[in-house]
Amino acid sequence: MSEELSHISLQAEEAMTKAIAHLESELTRIRAGRANPNMFDGLVVDYYGSPTPVSQVGNITVTDARTLIIQPWEKNMLQPIERSIIAANLGVTPQNDGIIIRIFLPPLTEERRKEIVKRVQGEGEHSKVAIRNIRRDAIEHIKKLKKDGLSEDLAKDAEEEIQEMTNRHIALVDKHLAQKEKEVMSV
Repeated sequence: MSEELSHISLQAEEAMTKAIAHLESELTRIRAGRANPNMFDGLVVDYYGSPTPVSQVGNITVTDARTLIIQPWEKNMLQPIERSIIAANLGVTPQNDGIIIRIFLPPLTEERRKEIVKRVQGEGEHSKVAIRNIRRDAIEHIKKLKKDGLSEDLAKDAEEEIQEMTNRHIALVDKHLAQKEKEVMSV
């Protein structure tokens, strides 16, 4: 029975760690005022009939704090990249000069910063909900084992361990959110 408990605990730990990793990747995509090539991570372009990430059809470089340049490996990819950036509604307008695409990031207004902070908090809430769902599933497994003959003491200890794990991961989510909010609100 203790093997099953450790298996449940290990699975919950892995799933919660994945939820944190997902939050980190989502937060890197959210623009915080500085040019960051990661804001194009989720962006795909039609490359000869198949959806391909922009980072696989050209180089994305940062020239200064407010300018990004996308240099496609094939010139005929300029238009599809430009269209996908516009369709993604990132709040930027690409400028195509026939060789490269320049993206100037305008300074964020106070109102836009607050909108971004709300989005950051929304992502954090999604992660917290995912972590709590993982906790619920793990505790349900423990209760099933308890019905099958697991002692109450072991079940209670396992539930406390799962709750402590949940608290650690929720605190980690809060830490990531605080860092991102500070980054977004700094001018």
